[in-house]
Amino acid sequence: MVDERADIGVDKSRGPRRDQAGTFTYVALLFLLSGMVLPLLWTVLTSFKYNVDVTLGWIPPRWTLDNYVGVVEAFSFLRYYLNSLFIACAVTLVQVATSVMAAYAFARLQFRGRDLVFLGYLATMMIPSDVLMIPQFVLMKKIPEWLNMAFGTEAFGGFVYFRHHYVGRPVGLDSFFALIAPGCFSAYGTFMLRQFLLGISHEIEEAAYIDGCSPWGVFRHVILPLAKPALAALAIFTFLGRWRAFLWPLIMIDSDSMMVLSVGLAKLSDLYSNNYGLICAGTVLMLIPMIAVFVLCQRWFISGIQLGSVKG
Repeated sequence: MVDERADIGVDKSRGPRRDQAGTFTYVALLFLLSGMVLPLLWTVLTSFKYNVDVTLGWIPPRWTLDNYVGVVEAFSFLRYYLNSLFIACAVTLVQVATSVMAAYAFARLQFRGRDLVFLGYLATMMIPSDVLMIPQFVLMKKIPEWLNMAFGTEAFGGFVYFRHHYVGRPVGLDSFFALIAPGCFSAYGTFMLRQFLLGISHEIEEAAYIDGCSPWGVFRHVILPLAKPALAALAIFTFLGRWRAFLWPLIMIDSDSMMVLSVGLAKLSDLYSNNYGLICAGTVLMLIPMIAVFVLCQRWFISGIQLGSVKG
């Protein structure tokens, strides 16, 4: 005998409504996904087309690798690529190091005015980076003069060569220093790592102190191994941001040998504005490191996003 009371208060339409909401969500996500994937797919397929075949549908009627060969031969692609790789790796290493040390100080060390200093540090995140470009440009331009006056030399305003190849100036405009130094410190990276370090148990740290570790020993042997997920996430974010940087290198670079890949591709699009296959091939070559890093380390992206919601 069926108990009719069991159906009292049960919303029989709840299941179908939930299914409809789920279907709508998936359709909306697929629509958004197509808006991001289709332009990328068109770019990849166009890079294998002859320029006369660009408008003949999506699939190339005749496949070719001439566009990729043309990109390498059109300008100093390898030099631009190595410049971008060196700058991105250098900024990533230094920024992760400075951010984790600052985060450790704000999360674990006790000193007067710590919270006030941290709030001031976070306040810099509200300043748009474009606003800082003019003062940073003036600072980078004046640094060689100041150093020459301080040390009584003209070396800081000279040129640097490596095996007869020009590699910029020691400091100032058109130098690796100008491309690397402004990105070596990050308020966002410090905030993210601080939030992660606040979640580490104090008992582990206290046990290390009892065993005779100094504050530096605790930081090196306890904090750093436990913070590897957060460090990896910050390293990925930093590398990708510096790899695709365009405006700052465009302002600071004067010589062709110091050009980075993003600026070089912009120059390529100006010189060959009607050769869509060549431009798409250069774009694909620019995207390969970013896609590879994302595919291989996507779990660190998720961890990095979740770190911002940790409560301190």
